[in-house]
Amino acid sequence: MNVHSTVAATPVLLREDVGPIAVLTLNRPEARNSLSEAVLVALGQAFSSIAEDKAVRAVVLAANGTAFCAGHDLKELSGRRTDADGGRAYFKHIMATCSAMMQQISGLPQPVIAAVQGVASAAGCQLVATCDLAVASQNAKFSTPGVDIGLFCSTPMVALSRNVAPKHAMQMLLTGEMTSAEDAARMGLVNRVVPAGAEREEALKLARTIAEKSSHVIGLGKEAFYRQLDLPLPQAYGYASEVMTNNMMLRDAEEGICAFIEKRTPTWEDR
Repeated sequence: MNVHSTVAATPVLLREDVGPIAVLTLNRPEARNSLSEAVLVALGQAFSSIAEDKAVRAVVLAANGTAFCAGHDLKELSGRRTDADGGRAYFKHIMATCSAMMQQISGLPQPVIAAVQGVASAAGCQLVATCDLAVASQNAKFSTPGVDIGLFCSTPMVALSRNVAPKHAMQMLLTGEMTSAEDAARMGLVNRVVPAGAEREEALKLARTIAEKSSHVIGLGKEAFYRQLDLPLPQAYGYASEVMTNNMMLRDAEEGICAFIEKRTPTWEDR
């Protein structure tokens, strides 16, 4: 199903439902899947739709072409320098739109898994870091090369610094150098590295495993994970204890525990 396009014949984002898994595919291969305004809007609309779709239990985010995502569309941005304000209002609008879309991923009840087949740079690297899980091809590479063009990757820094150790993040941000898929896995930016061409199926495999769980419990746990990260340790434990207590009262927790004790497969009701 086509989600959004500026030109009807050329959708910038594709959606395919594989059972309970929504597969979103960036579809601007000629522009290295850069995040134009149209792509940002399309992603935002897709995530809004998926958030309300109880049939979707996991999301895979993939891309067509040789690059996963080259970051913001610099030609589109530069084209607004002729605006009366030199482009400031438009730049602010794009950064706010992108930041809101990234936060939609974190706020989505369903886990989002990136399937990275090629280069993910700048905001493309941010997109991978924002996804809950990531599978990378051996050919994938990651970078935050804004410093090379006089534009420090400040917004990608937010997601990157929440995924990897500070010194790894700073090295990527200060040098702009490419990071291999293997090093990205070692740093914690991606979960798995697979042979080229196998990344989408491996991401679907992960998604299918997640889809077998209670979607209500998965959504509850995902929200709790991100909320506790920014809390001091005592508050994090207090919050997590309350979440776990509420979780214990759910029908699916009762069913899951009984199924474990009785050595049978649980039957989820997603409540």
